[in-house]
Amino acid sequence: MEEEIKKIRRSSSTIMVITSILVCFIILFAYMTNALPDKSSPKEHKSEEMITHVDQLERSPYEQTNEDKMASYGEKLIRETYNYFYEKNGTKIGNHLACTNCHLNGGTKSFAAPYVGLTGVFPIYIGREDKIESLEERINGCFERSMNGHAIDVNSTEMRSIITYIKHISKNTPIGKRIAGQGFVNMNIPQRAADQKIGAAVFQQQCQSCHGANGEGQKHTDSKGYQYPPLWGDDSYNDGAGMARVLTAMKFIKGNMPLGATHDNPILTDEQAYDVAAYINSFSRPIKTNKERDYPNLAKKPKDSPYPPYNDQISTIQHKFGPFNF
Repeated sequence: MEEEIKKIRRSSSTIMVITSILVCFIILFAYMTNALPDKSSPKEHKSEEMITHVDQLERSPYEQTNEDKMASYGEKLIRETYNYFYEKNGTKIGNHLACTNCHLNGGTKSFAAPYVGLTGVFPIYIGREDKIESLEERINGCFERSMNGHAIDVNSTEMRSIITYIKHISKNTPIGKRIAGQGFVNMNIPQRAADQKIGAAVFQQQCQSCHGANGEGQKHTDSKGYQYPPLWGDDSYNDGAGMARVLTAMKFIKGNMPLGATHDNPILTDEQAYDVAAYINSFSRPIKTNKERDYPNLAKKPKDSPYPPYNDQISTIQHKFGPFNF
């Protein structure tokens, strides 16, 4: 009888040990499962890394992959556009500006028309062409207008490199929607025509030291490009560029100019930015051909478009300098 009891006790002890081991294993497995990334829901995990504002961008270094080498070359094209595109095969295809003269800090500064997140937004409707445009088409629009040049082959190494660079700085941005910091700052548009005399005074006080008394800009000492771009004249953006519109220029100026200004720490008031934008755009600049083809649907034409045709009876002067309360 005693022997039977001993056997039962030994069996019970063995069962308890095994049970304890199993319980520990179950707890350990549960802990490890929760600690590891949930591969079944990558969207949820990725959303934790998404940026919602351009200011949250953290540049990742280029790696020695073919894609990153192409992105690095694309950044050079953005920052030193004049070195690659002013002349190509002996043919002039643009001015001496660089993309980064308007898309500041290589297209990474918020509210300076940054490139961050654009690969998730395009293709997108563009009113100027009244169609859905690819990112390549939008870039070529800049070549033809802001660079006062010619479109480049969308399959060229240069175009593919620029697109790859934009993709590189658009990592962890959402698909199908914009993020804060894209485009320009929102402003209160004065309910009056822009005053070019006031704008001239603002220019002399705040802009002339960098851009020159005659808006001629300042070139880099060791290259043919500009440290501070010309704001009018033969080497500036043409009259079909977005910056030739007073309301677009004022938004860029308010959020970024003079040097040191940011969207959350501006230097100029809304009215000062408005007046100086009109002063800058009152001067002559290259003429874009075939502007009459812009905005096939005239209802989509912005109020501040400085050239006809229009679908109203408002004068060209008012379309250019306001007031824009129509």
